[in-house]
Amino acid sequence: MARNDTFLSQSAIPERSSAGDICAINKTTMFRPANILLSLAILSYIIVIGGATYEHLAVVPQWTAAPPASLAMFQGPYGLQAQNFWIPIHPVTLLLMTAALVANWRSARRKPIVSCMAGYVLVLVITFAHFVPELIALTTTPYAGTIDADLQVRAANWETASLVRLAFLNIIASFFLLVLTIPAPIARTVRRD
Repeated sequence: MARNDTFLSQSAIPERSSAGDICAINKTTMFRPANILLSLAILSYIIVIGGATYEHLAVVPQWTAAPPASLAMFQGPYGLQAQNFWIPIHPVTLLLMTAALVANWRSARRKPIVSCMAGYVLVLVITFAHFVPELIALTTTPYAGTIDADLQVRAANWETASLVRLAFLNIIASFFLLVLTIPAPIARTVRRD
């Protein structure tokens, strides 16, 4: 069997066989800036969802179980510092979404990208207006070996609302992924006379 040293050989990426293909990216369009930026924006957005899903599966059930006794993980010199992930990921995601929008401005992708960005920005506004202040108020409550029933109710309400927020983020992700099925803008050719 002969070795093919070319990057992305003919057999590695199939030609689009018909207009009914599920993906609008093929070997002639995959390295266009519009596709690369869109893919990076989607990847960054999915990383946001991965972080939120991890927190809801591993962290949130622990700290909401019996506050303030269960809040020890946030306190002290070795407390959990989730903001080290959350503070940089949102601007990076917004920047990549904006770049993808600019690169896809002259295509049918523009409206769905704008819709996904608007949904994400709405979630961020609600997050910074409600979720972050309430989370800080809850998690900075001084440690005590007892359970505060009022604090437990507030934590449970925060968790429920945050799960609704996560579901909304997943719905946006579904639509964002579907943007890949829309053809990229056609590359402009330079006419030389």
